Amino acid sequence: MVRVLGMCMVLTLAACATPQERAAQAQADVERMMAIYGPACVRLGYAAQTDAWRSCVLSLGAKYDLQHYGPPAGYYGRGPGYWRGGWWDPYW
Repeated sequence: MVRVLGMCMVLTLAACATPQERAAQAQADVERMMAIYGPACVRLGYAAQTDAWRSCVLSLGAKYDLQHYGPPAGYYGRGPGYWRGGWWDPYW
């Protein structure tokens, strides 16, 4: 039993990413977003590699994520699929 527990702990620790690995993954994600959304932002009129262009790339990436993966955990906003009700609801 102790061996099995020890092996589980070793495997769990081996699965953890170092800060350098997480930074490399974040950099790869940014480069992927720039390749996907960068041309669209240029067509929208933003000059490439400017702050406004980067903001456009991030906005389009966030919009895609929200549409395809839903709102982030802990979001209690009103929208399709959310229960409405209570004394604060103007449509009640």
